[in-house]
Amino acid sequence: MASRAEQSAEPRVRLSRDRVLRAAIGIADEGGLGSLSMRKLAQDLGVEAMSVYYYVANKDEILDGILNFVISEFELAVGGPDWKAAIRRSAISAHDVLMRHPWACNLMMSVRRVAPARMRYMESLLARLREAGFSANMTHHGYHALDSHIIGSTLWEAGYSSNDDLEDVAKTFVAKTLRDYPYLAEHAEQHITRTSRKDVPEFEFGLDLILDGLEKILATGGRPQRRASTTRPGSRARTDTPHAKRRRRPNC
Repeated sequence: MASRAEQSAEPRVRLSRDRVLRAAIGIADEGGLGSLSMRKLAQDLGVEAMSVYYYVANKDEILDGILNFVISEFELAVGGPDWKAAIRRSAISAHDVLMRHPWACNLMMSVRRVAPARMRYMESLLARLREAGFSANMTHHGYHALDSHIIGSTLWEAGYSSNDDLEDVAKTFVAKTLRDYPYLAEHAEQHITRTSRKDVPEFEFGLDLILDGLEKILATGGRPQRRASTTRPGSRARTDTPHAKRRRRPNC
C-alpha cells in the first residue's frame, strides 16, 4: 500500500524533446533569443536543469532544434503547373510564420544552421524555378531575390510593429518636415494611415514585383535583358586604349 507521502506527491512532469523545443520557442517568442537559457527553460518546464540536458545537449542544439521546428511550418512550393502561384503561397507562408517567430530570421542567416526543414524548403523553391524553365544561373538569382525579400521584409516589419511609439513619432516627423521635405512627409503620413489602407500589403507588393520580373525574364528566353552600363558615382569612366580596342570581341 502506498504511503501518504507518496499519495500526496505531485505527478512527475513527463518530458520529451518535442515539449522541450516548444517551450524554448515560447520563451524566444516572448523575450527574444537573449532570454533563452537552460535554466529559464527548466523553470518554465517545472523541472531541474539536468532533466533538460537529457533531451538537448546544450543551447546550440536548442537553437538548431527550434529553427528546424519553425521552418517546418513553411508551406513548400509544390503542386500544380503554376510555378508563380506555388512560390507565392510558399513565400507568404514563410513570411507569416517568421512574423510569429521573428527571432528565427537571424538564425536562418547563419551558414552553420542549415536545418533539414530548411533544406527541404530550399529544394522546393529551387525545383519549382528549374522546372519552370529557368537556367541554373537564373534560378540562383531568383532564389536569392525571393529569400532576401522574405527575410528582409520580415525583419523590417517586425521592427516597426514592435515600436509602440511609431505613430506618435511619425506625426511629429510630418509636422517638422512638411515644409522642406513634402514627399518625405507624405511618405511618413502613409505609415500613420497604413492600418486603414485596403491595398495589397507591402510584403505581397514586393513579392509580386519579383515574381512578375522573373516571369518576364522567362518569357524573353530565361535571361535578363542587358542594361546600358553606367559609371558609378565617384569612379572614373573607362577609356579604351588602342590595345584594348583591338582585344574587343565584335558584336554578333
